[in-house]
Amino acid sequence: MNAEDLIALPATEMRRMIGARQLSPVELLNACIARIEAVNPYVNAVTATCFDRARTEARAAEAAVMAGGPLGLLHGLPLGVKDLEDTEGLLTTHGSPIYRGNVPTRDNVLVARLRAAGAIVTGKTNVPEMGAGANSRNPVWGATGNPFNPNLNAGGSSGGSAAALALDMLPVCTGSDTGGSLRIPAAKCGVVGFRPSPGVVPSSRKPLGWTPISVVGPMGRTVADACLQLAATAGVSATDPLTYEVDPLSFLLPQDLDLGGLRVGYTEDFGACAVDDGIRGVFREKIAAMRHLFRSCEPLALDLGEVHHCFDVLRAEAFVAGMRSAYERDPSSLGPNPRANYEMGAAMSLLDCAWAQAEQTRILARFQAAYCDVDIILAPTTPVSPFPWMLAHATHINGEQQENYYRWLSLTYVTTLTTHPSLSLPCGTDHAGMPFGLQIVGRFRADRHTLGVAQAMERAFASSEALRRPRPNARSLRHAEPALTSIVTAPPMLGGQASGMAASAV
Repeated sequence: MNAEDLIALPATEMRRMIGARQLSPVELLNACIARIEAVNPYVNAVTATCFDRARTEARAAEAAVMAGGPLGLLHGLPLGVKDLEDTEGLLTTHGSPIYRGNVPTRDNVLVARLRAAGAIVTGKTNVPEMGAGANSRNPVWGATGNPFNPNLNAGGSSGGSAAALALDMLPVCTGSDTGGSLRIPAAKCGVVGFRPSPGVVPSSRKPLGWTPISVVGPMGRTVADACLQLAATAGVSATDPLTYEVDPLSFLLPQDLDLGGLRVGYTEDFGACAVDDGIRGVFREKIAAMRHLFRSCEPLALDLGEVHHCFDVLRAEAFVAGMRSAYERDPSSLGPNPRANYEMGAAMSLLDCAWAQAEQTRILARFQAAYCDVDIILAPTTPVSPFPWMLAHATHINGEQQENYYRWLSLTYVTTLTTHPSLSLPCGTDHAGMPFGLQIVGRFRADRHTLGVAQAMERAFASSEALRRPRPNARSLRHAEPALTSIVTAPPMLGGQASGMAASAV
């Protein structure tokens, strides 16, 4: 098998081959490093790297295989970690100049679990500054381009992870999600992003431990790949008070589900979201092409209340908790998006916070009514096709000006507020020839069922050119115009190497 075919394998197949002594972890890592060096300059998905340490760990992983001992779920698989998660000895910048020289002395809980499962941290993946927004560009590393067209954006805030997966640079990458940060980049890059129910995977870095709106979760090229990462990370941890006891291995094989018995409801906009007419048309075509798979497939009428203002308050509350010290020390140290969120929250009152908490509870109750008649809800993941990365966000949809820089994310933050598990599944291309993400929203706390539905749909879509996962052509990549990054002095690496793409502000 040549290197190009090897790195394109699903992570599950790579892991099987490693366990069967058919694939060397050293060979796999070297192939991934070669791919990063060849392809990353076009999209700027991978930022700080630790290739030397990774090679040492790959040799140890190979020795463990040959010794015949027990192997972890991710044994020998190269791993990309979103640049919001602390990684021991490897630069963690949050995409912010404040953390330009930050080299943590320990892994956070998510990374520690992945490494304990045998994954080999190879590099960090790009994000918007402080994770604020769905365009992965920041003043430390620059912007991440879309793997199908680097002139367009890759989504965010897990944009680097999504692009790295899509272009076969790394088989396992992490993500996190508040308003859609797993699902949006997955949709824009043609991979899977799963937002689990709060408490399934510990999120040890959120400053408000009891809030359910921010979670960490898996990404993958396939649903099974996402399940593999989920099984390695799920479970209770006192670092996240919402976590609870689960059987992590139960996520490995989603239940074998018959789509023919499934009652599906679909919505273009949840009754509340601005959606481009082109995306609406594509979504209708997708539904028409798949509705024969289900027992029933009918449109839903939803009234979820004041979802936008509710999200405004809860999101701003989290930014105030996380950024107060930085803002009070020097407001100019924060970029425009984090600063806008902080200042929005600082101007709010206890009345606002109490109302938002109560409204979220009401939204959850209203959402449950839809599931009296359906088992799953389908919707578009994003309201617009990928736009140029130079645009900070989608300012208008169908000519309608968006109220703020994240209002265009409402198709995903609506489901965030419900706390239901939600997955973006690759579903062919849109009217502009770019990846189209289908959002699958499961029942309350029905994570395994949601994953089972997604896997069954993925299998059914494989035989349809209109519905199957699109694949980027790495050989046709060209540098973005203007360049995604400007080569300047790299940030201090201290505990890791630079990928050669440190950037000025974009």
